[in-house]
Amino acid sequence: MATSHKLHADELDIDEALVRRMVAECFPQWAGLPVEPVEPAGTSNAMYRLGAELVVRVPRIPGVVEEIAKEDVWLRRLAPRLPVPVPVPLAVGGPVDGCPWPWSVLRWLDGTTPVPGRIAEPGALARDLADFVTAMRGIDPAGAPAAYRSESLASRDARTRTSIAAVADLVDAPAATAAWERALAAPAPDGPPVWLHGDLQPGNLLVSPDGRLSAVIDFGCAGLGEPAVDLIPAWYVLPAAARETFREAAAPDDAAWDRARGWALSVALMEVSYYRDSDPRMTAIARHVIAEVLADHA
Repeated sequence: MATSHKLHADELDIDEALVRRMVAECFPQWAGLPVEPVEPAGTSNAMYRLGAELVVRVPRIPGVVEEIAKEDVWLRRLAPRLPVPVPVPLAVGGPVDGCPWPWSVLRWLDGTTPVPGRIAEPGALARDLADFVTAMRGIDPAGAPAAYRSESLASRDARTRTSIAAVADLVDAPAATAAWERALAAPAPDGPPVWLHGDLQPGNLLVSPDGRLSAVIDFGCAGLGEPAVDLIPAWYVLPAAARETFREAAAPDDAAWDRARGWALSVALMEVSYYRDSDPRMTAIARHVIAEVLADHA
C-alpha cells in the first residue's frame, strides 16, 4: 500500500486506503473509482488520482489546512480570468477517521511538470508564463487575502542568511550573500499589492506535449503581494536564453527584476536547508535555481 513519503515532523499518515475511506464516507457517488498516488508528490499536500477525471488533495500538515477553504472560494473567481485552466474544487470533504481536517476533490488537469534544463519550447513557455503572471496581477484585488509570500524581501533577511550558512557546504556562500545583498539594495515596490499565484515552481506548472503551458495548479500561496514574487519562474523554470523573453513580456522595471532574483534565491536557499535530508527532488531543483541566480548575478 503506497504511503506518502514523509517530509515534515507533523505530517499526517496518508495512504490509498485512507483516501478510499475518505471518498466512500463523504462522496459515495465516487466510491467505486480507482485511487492511486500522483507523482511527483507535493510537499504540502498529498494528491491521489480518483478515476480518470478527478484528483483528491489532502493537506499533509496542519499549516496548510486553511488553504482548502481559500481555494474553494477564490479559484472559482480567478479561473474565468486566467489564460490557462486551474484546479477549481468540485467538492470539499469533511474530517473522517484518520484525517482530522478538510480536503478537496478537483478536476484532473492533463499535462506534465516541466523539468528545468529540459524545456521543449523555452521561448513559447516564457511568453505563456508572462501572460499568466500579467493576467493574475490584473485581477481586481478587492477583498482578496494576503499571499503566503506577502512580506517584504527585507523581512526575509535573517532567515535567508541563516539558510546560506546552513547550506554553505552545497552552495557558494559568498556569491549567494553578494546576490542577496544586491536584491536587498533594490528599491521597494511603490505600487499597491496585486494578485499573485505565489509559488510558480515547476511542480505547480503543467505543460502540454508541445511544451506550452497547459495549466497552473496549487493556489495555496495565492493572494495579494508585490509583483516580483511571481517572476521567480525566470530562474526556477526557464533557461537563461529564455529569461529575457519572459522579462520583456512580463515588463517589470529594473528594481522589480532585482527583487525577483532575490525572491528566487531566498526561496531556493530555504528549500535546500529544509529539504536536503528528506526530498532529493526538491533539493535538486532548488540547487539548480541557486546556480542560475548566481550565474545571472555574476
